[in-house]
Amino acid sequence: MQKAIFLLLLLIPSYIICQTKFTVKNGSKIYNAAMTVNCADGNCSGEGTITITRKEDKSFKQVLSSEDLYFDLNKDQKPTVNIIQLYNEQSPLIFEDFNFDGHEDLAIRNGNNSGYGGPSYDVYVFNITKTKFVLSKELTALAFENLGMFQTDTKRKRIITFAKSGCCWHITTEYEIVPMKGLYKVYELEEDAMNDAGNSVIVTTRKWINNKLKTEVKKYKTEDYYKE
Repeated sequence: MQKAIFLLLLLIPSYIICQTKFTVKNGSKIYNAAMTVNCADGNCSGEGTITITRKEDKSFKQVLSSEDLYFDLNKDQKPTVNIIQLYNEQSPLIFEDFNFDGHEDLAIRNGNNSGYGGPSYDVYVFNITKTKFVLSKELTALAFENLGMFQTDTKRKRIITFAKSGCCWHITTEYEIVPMKGLYKVYELEEDAMNDAGNSVIVTTRKWINNKLKTEVKKYKTEDYYKE
């Protein structure tokens, strides 16, 4: 009998044995989330499902998915939530009003496909007409093409991305969201220390004001510009 059970276990796919479910209640004042994904040795990855429900409205339920719900567990063997750290921890779920319309949105980790193998995300915005989360292609592209998940400045209502090339070229870009039209680039800060044997930094700022580009270029000594 024991031998038969052992042989049966060998026939069961390993992803079923390793599948883990997490409940996230502290990421949002509005929503709870349940994540199901394969985990082993403090790391989770592969296909995952995310079930979103409302705390105060039990009738709302939406099931979303990720091709690679990749994340590490914290010291308590649980996932973090709403953490966006450049070059460091970025949570599998990020609840935030990304398009500044007053409704909470959701970003879901989908692999490591952003710059330098960093975290990438599918970004969903809440559509008030459809009363559900809808994938935003524009915001998702930002979270794939730069260094991980973008950041938001709620006071200025801007989305901020970061990109780099090697050690010595960095660019910070800010976008505004125009209702019914989409993303508009309004500011860039480019820091280029790739020339002059790294002894100087060319800093270029670009601002788009009333659809007109204003550019300013300055040169600094590297030791002065990056002074702590």
